[in-house]
Amino acid sequence: MAFKDAGGQRGLYLAEVGRAERISPHIIRVTIKGDDLRRLPRRGYDHWFRLFLPRDEGEIDFTALPKQFGMTGYLKFKASGLADRLAVRNYTVRQHRPEAGEVDIDFVSHGDAGIGGVWAGRAQPGDPVALIDQGCGFDPIPDTSFYLLAGDESAQSAILGILRDLPRAARGLALLELPELADAQQADAPEGIDLRWISRADPQATPGAAALAALKEFQPEYPATLTAYLAGEQTLATEGRSHLLSAGVPKSRIAFVGYWRAGVAHP
Repeated sequence: MAFKDAGGQRGLYLAEVGRAERISPHIIRVTIKGDDLRRLPRRGYDHWFRLFLPRDEGEIDFTALPKQFGMTGYLKFKASGLADRLAVRNYTVRQHRPEAGEVDIDFVSHGDAGIGGVWAGRAQPGDPVALIDQGCGFDPIPDTSFYLLAGDESAQSAILGILRDLPRAARGLALLELPELADAQQADAPEGIDLRWISRADPQATPGAAALAALKEFQPEYPATLTAYLAGEQTLATEGRSHLLSAGVPKSRIAFVGYWRAGVAHP
């Protein structure tokens, strides 16, 4: 089950910042709002999108952005000259309130490092943004007997969204590694899901390494009917997939995505 773009999904949505607040030591929640967001489909699970953030001051014609972001849309974006003025990053819907035209987005903050977290730390009401809907990467498989979810702080919104929308009778294990336990958020998970918060006690430790170590200790009882979702730092996603494949889990049942790579970019 390869993580995929929502191939048939289209739609450019214009919005602006409604409010922004630091909700934990490393997480800034930005609520964007606008009439366009009333028509954004509520897809649930790990509903994600491309978010376009201004790099500089001044008016930007967001309506000139492509309506989708496949290869054609990307080339159109590059040719328009907007790529010099807009940064584009992938984010997951934390909460969607279409009746209010609002979407909450959680940004991981690393001080002055990265792009999204820095923008979120400076975001002010009225700041313009735009997004392109990309659908979901998680694809529920009806015969699943056990769910295995693993990620770091950059995947917290995705994993909590999946837990929220899983059938209430679901069984499984969720491993979420965070810089510190104070970054953990309330989870609406089925009773049969063992949710384990993992604190990265050493600030110098490689993000995702602790979650990967816990994942490698897991041996599925029924690998043929296990569904896995691995997201966050690239090594966690790719080595976690390799471990599950060696344990007999079919590759078609493993969704994995490396949001970022340690030493190269912050989530």
